[in-house]
Amino acid sequence: MAVSLDAVALDKPEDVNVIVGQAHFIKTVEDLHEALAGVSQHLRFGIAFCEASAARLIRRSGNDAELIGLAVASAEAISAGHAFVIMIRGGFPVSVMNPVKAVPEVCTIFCATANPVQILVAVTERGRGIAGVIDGSPPVGIETDAGVASRHRLLREIGYKL
Repeated sequence: MAVSLDAVALDKPEDVNVIVGQAHFIKTVEDLHEALAGVSQHLRFGIAFCEASAARLIRRSGNDAELIGLAVASAEAISAGHAFVIMIRGGFPVSVMNPVKAVPEVCTIFCATANPVQILVAVTERGRGIAGVIDGSPPVGIETDAGVASRHRLLREIGYKL
């Protein structure tokens, strides 16, 4: 069996966060929509899901036409069965990860990031599947004591820590 890898770069604006995962059922799109809509009235999002059997369509939903379009374009570029893409603006992945993971159809979250991201897609004669993710850039050093203090201060300033 021949296997190859494709690196699929996701195209998104810098102010958009992306979540890529795998789920298993046609109602995934509606359940993800409900989970995200319940997080905040300010959250803008688009969702796309690659159906893996029957009609094999890219299912879509959301509350922002631009983000829906970005999610659909990313899902189409990935073209892996049962993959989903969520694009969000006006919120951060940390605020939506638990509701997303609580959706019964969700099997795996591959990444949740604002960084440039590439999806590694394994390709066989059977189809395409997500094998991994390249998220951001490699480290350039080790955090200093001043860096630790700065990180602690930032987390408190933005309300994630007391």
